[in-house]
Amino acid sequence: MNMQAMLKQAQALQKDMLKAKAEVDNSDFVSENAMIKVTMKGTKEVSSVEIKVDQLEKEDMEMLEEMIKSAINDANNKIDDATEKKMGKFGNIPGLF
Repeated sequence: MNMQAMLKQAQALQKDMLKAKAEVDNSDFVSENAMIKVTMKGTKEVSSVEIKVDQLEKEDMEMLEEMIKSAINDANNKIDDATEKKMGKFGNIPGLF
């Protein structure tokens, strides 16, 4: 294989990787439980947090805080899973994303 063909193949791979990463980044990931709903972008930016106030009492505040933390972590795990599905086919290239 000549150098020019290898370069062309590397450029095509890079283009595919960037496209896959963009698909994850532009997707929404939702985690919901009894009291809250968290929506995050694939970039791990929290888009929205919805609290179902009608189900909340003062004593529930500590539990609500734990549920928010859990929902955010769950959404992050969903982003990581989607990223791995999209990007895994490219192998592990340190420092790329």
